[in-house]
Amino acid sequence: MTALEERIGYEFKNPALLKEALTHSSFVNGKNHHSNERLEFLGDSVLSVVVSKYLFENLEMPEGQLTKLRASIVCEHSLFPFAEKIKLGEEIFMGKGEENTGGRHRRSILADAFEALIAAIYLDGGLEAARAFILPFIPSLEVLKSGRLLIGDYKTILQEIIQQNPEEKVIYELADESGAAHNRIFTSNVLLNGQIIGTGVGGSKKEAEQNAAKEAIKLMGYETN
Repeated sequence: MTALEERIGYEFKNPALLKEALTHSSFVNGKNHHSNERLEFLGDSVLSVVVSKYLFENLEMPEGQLTKLRASIVCEHSLFPFAEKIKLGEEIFMGKGEENTGGRHRRSILADAFEALIAAIYLDGGLEAARAFILPFIPSLEVLKSGRLLIGDYKTILQEIIQQNPEEKVIYELADESGAAHNRIFTSNVLLNGQIIGTGVGGSKKEAEQNAAKEAIKLMGYETN
């Protein structure tokens, strides 16, 4: 069993499916490999079915609210932290150029690989195996029912919260920058009226600011993925 299989609690009967799920298109050029793009397509559908069924069975809400909740759970902003929780970025096969420009921390690459992994589990073990993998990532029913789940562009969300008090002002400051030139790590603070209310780290200034805003939102009592 590989380290990733141990982390996700699933051992593949067909290891080739796992390898394909972890293969980014940048790794395929000139090599006898398949990228994870087709698996990503299937995984998106499997994820949607599992989440839809779970919401339908557990929440008495109108169709519109269920649709919004599902969209918030299966979007890239949610899948990225899901992938980070299982350290998926460490396992992806990618070209040197992609890796040297921060590909292992890129939100879209990790979210796509997470969907591909779902598809690989589904093809290897069936829908129940995929469901068992997906369900622990879904926010609790208490959070889903509360309406406090906020997912998306966290800087915009934070700004909308703060704008309820027009006299308040939010700014972002770069606190630290480290690492090799091709793999920089940025740390940003978000300040409210000069006081730090959140700190975030990322492979770009934009990502660090998003993570800082996300931390600030959580400290305000809201739930995020």
